[in-house]
Amino acid sequence: MTTETNAKIEFTPERQVLAKEIIARYPEGKQKSALLPLLHLAQEQWGWTSPEVMDYVAGLLSIEPVEVYEVATFYTMFHLDPVGKHVIEYCRTGPCCLMGAEDVYAHLKQKLGIDAGQTTPDGKFTLKEVECLAACGMGPVFQIREQYYMHLTNQRVDEIIEELSK
Repeated sequence: MTTETNAKIEFTPERQVLAKEIIARYPEGKQKSALLPLLHLAQEQWGWTSPEVMDYVAGLLSIEPVEVYEVATFYTMFHLDPVGKHVIEYCRTGPCCLMGAEDVYAHLKQKLGIDAGQTTPDGKFTLKEVECLAACGMGPVFQIREQYYMHLTNQRVDEIIEELSK
């Protein structure tokens, strides 16, 4: 779903109920604590967290939009631009690099024909660099949604991309 400026930004009725339940979990005056779950809820609906979506969340919590922007830009799990169906987050830190990540990620980029921060023309894949996926002993590693792919090799990357392309 698009978040164009002329489109009304509003949770679906089901998500509105859920948002109210989430906000109600926190004491009066502490509703900002619902920010992370509401951003997740928003990203589930729109696929990414546009400025208009972040403004909407700020309104729900009666906080300044900048407070939402600060959180959404800090955590790599929130997408600030439209993304593909499969967001491949790959670890670029030292431990993974020592285990061959640079070669594997170069192969991944070449296979998809895109670089970090880009989406394939068919909209299937987006590559995103992240600082750490906390799987240092199992690198190279990348994550797609909640699924970790560890001990990656070029062959294993080809298999994963082939499977997800179906």
